[in-house]
Formats: sequence, C-alpha cells, structure tokens
Amino acid sequence: MLQTLDPLNLQERLLETYDHALDHSGINGDRLAARLAALSSIGLTKDGGSYRLGFSKEEKMAKDLVKGWMKEAGLAVREDEVGNVFGLLRGKQKDGSVVLSGSHVDTVPNGGHFDGTLGVLAALEVAEAWKEVNYLPDQSYEIVIFSDEEGARFGGGFIGSEGITGDLDIGDLKQRKDLHGIPSEKVFELYGLNIEKFGKAKRDLKKISAFVELHIEQGKQLEKANVSTGIVNGIAGPCWLEFTFSGASGHAGGTPMNDRNDALVAAGELIAAVNQLPQQVSPTAVATIGKLDVYPNGINVIPGQVILYVDIRDIHLETRDRLVNLIIEKAEAISKSRRIHLSYQETLRVKPVPIKQDMQLKLEQCVKDHNMEPAFLPSGAAHDAMNLGQYLPVAMIFVRSKDGISHNPKEWSTLNDCVKSIHVLNDFLKKLLSS
Repeated sequence: MLQTLDPLNLQERLLETYDHALDHSGINGDRLAARLAALSSIGLTKDGGSYRLGFSKEEKMAKDLVKGWMKEAGLAVREDEVGNVFGLLRGKQKDGSVVLSGSHVDTVPNGGHFDGTLGVLAALEVAEAWKEVNYLPDQSYEIVIFSDEEGARFGGGFIGSEGITGDLDIGDLKQRKDLHGIPSEKVFELYGLNIEKFGKAKRDLKKISAFVELHIEQGKQLEKANVSTGIVNGIAGPCWLEFTFSGASGHAGGTPMNDRNDALVAAGELIAAVNQLPQQVSPTAVATIGKLDVYPNGINVIPGQVILYVDIRDIHLETRDRLVNLIIEKAEAISKSRRIHLSYQETLRVKPVPIKQDMQLKLEQCVKDHNMEPAFLPSGAAHDAMNLGQYLPVAMIFVRSKDGISHNPKEWSTLNDCVKSIHVLNDFLKKLLSS
C-alpha cells in the first residue's frame, strides 16, 4: 500500500507560486515546504495521500523526524506516557506557565499532507524564527504533537489531548481493537507504550496559560471570501442521536399504499426536516444524517425498520441543544402521524467551545497588522483545541483550503497562505507570552 516518495515533488509544487517577500522576521517558506515534503514521504499511499494511523510505525517515524528538528532548534524535547511529543523553549520567567501550540501528525487512511501536520510545523517555524532573530519570550513556549487525533485506528480519537487533560477513559480503551482486530494493549506495546501508565500523562493545566492551534480550514468559507487566514470564533460540539423507526415489513406488490407502516417513509420525512431545522436556531448550527440502515433491505420488501444517525453541531451550547430537542420532537411527530414506533438514544454529547472574545480581538489585530482583512468563522470539525478548551483559553487560526477538500490526497493549501498565517501565529504568540 505504501510507496517511496521523492520529497522534492511536494516541495517544488509548494514553491512554484511562492512569494519570497513573505520570508521575513525569521520565518522561512523554503524550510516549511521542505519539512512538509519530508513528512509527506512517510506513509505515502499509491494515490499520493498520507497513511499514518495513530500509534503506527509511520506516526512514530513522523514524530521522530519532528523531534530531530525540535532539537536542532534548541528545544528541550520529551515524550509523555501516551506518546505526545513536547518541545520546550524556556522563557525569561523559567518557572512560570507555558503557552502551548501544535497539532498532530497522524492521518486518516489515504488522507492529505496538511491536516494536523501544518499546525505542528507552524508552531515549530515560530520557534525557528525566534532563534534566528534572537527573540526570547517572557513566558515559556511549548510545541506539542498530539497522539492519534484522528481516531482512525480505534474508532475514537483525541487520545493524546484527552491524556493530558485527564479525560481519557483508559478502561474503555483497553476493550478496543484496532481496524485490523489487534487489541489496543498490543498496539501500544508494539509502539513502546504501556497503557497502565497512560494516566500519568495528565498535565497540571494551571501551568498552561493558553493553547493555540493553527489548522487548515477543511471548508470553503475562506476561499469564497478570498481570504488566506481565518479567526475561529468557536469550535462546534457534536451531539449524536441514533433513531430507530419500527414499522411492519410486507410484500411490495401485495400491500396497498393506504395499509402500510413503512419505516423508511417516516425516516425520509425526518431526513428532509433535518435539512431545514438548523437555520431556525442558529446561523452556525448544522445537522447531518450520514448513515442509514434499512431492514430487511430488499427491493420488493416494504422496509420494516430503519436506523438512522444524526450528527448535530453548533458553537453555542444553548442553540445546539435546542436543535437537538427540535429534531427529537420532529421525529416523534412523524412517527405518530405515520403509526410507526420510535425509539432513540444519544451516543455522544460534547460541549462546544466558544473562543473567548479577548483571544479573538488579539488575533484580529495581528491579522490587521499584516494588512489582511479579518475573517471570523466557526470550526465545524472537532480538534484537539476542543478538548483543551474545556479547561483553558484556546485560539484557532484557519488556513484557506483549496475547494474545501480535506481527508483526501487532493487536500491543498498554498505556501503563501500557510506562511501568511504563520506570521499571524508568530505575532499572536508573542502577545500571549509577553508579561
């Protein structure tokens, strides 16, 4: 499945349209392009994508490569009990709190070369820039590579960020097997970790004053606005509902239309309604039905049961929960009118993370300082910042994505957009780290 890549391929593509006038304040586009290309060669798929599952040898190779760059930049490097990698630049106030920045280097199967990776390299590029211009912040600065953000290995991600917040359910994790059927404990053992020690990864969050994550947008809003850099105003919290519509199976030819209890017709009404309900509660709310199981699933059989799954998100808790209730009420009304039995259960509920106003205002000023128009937008996707944001101030910077494509080999952000966004990150971190 994997093949060797000439790392110059991606590097040359990135540099084709790069404006070297963006190389200033110690930030270097050539260095960033070379490092993106070097990481892209680890776990390359036949389609030109990335395959670095969490806790795989490919993820470890990528982490080890970045660890080497961290050491070259003069950072103190360590790895914790869940495999998170940290690179510390001690500030003038050596015993104070730290500002944390970074992301992840694991990918979905056949993913892209920017998701997560860019956030790690952006945080490192800031440290490289400070080394070149002899800048030392007041507070200490720490770069992080989180383990297994994507969750493609065990069907549930954020193991690294949940490890440092203390939210990791180790008992549940022990029961899991990976997508190849290998027990989790064996996977961790092969990686060089001991699941019995995962609890020791918890950090004293009082000693982290903020977390900042730069990430590709994975959407089209910045592209439509013709803006390279976005300011995230909130991270949507998902709520997942599983609905079961139970009617009666019957012969498609022998059952009159007025004597049917068709579960799929009822489910279809809910599907149509879910597409309309979010706009009634919030401009940032979304709801998606992406999975449907129909029984008995025969061409000439009236569906007797349908199970469907609704993903509901918003950056505001009140409106997200209001939308959840509206969808449940609509499902109940449909099932009653169609004489269909309805049952449902909630399988996931995570609090949204609104970004504090002062963080947004600081970022807005940094964007304006680089003669760019500020663009505010929500993050519909979950990120490690969502987990840390439950406990401490967080901020997110989005980089424009071509055609909004992500989790795909065609994922692309121009080097110009990447470097412009890193300049914003650089200035923002300086503000946060100043006494």
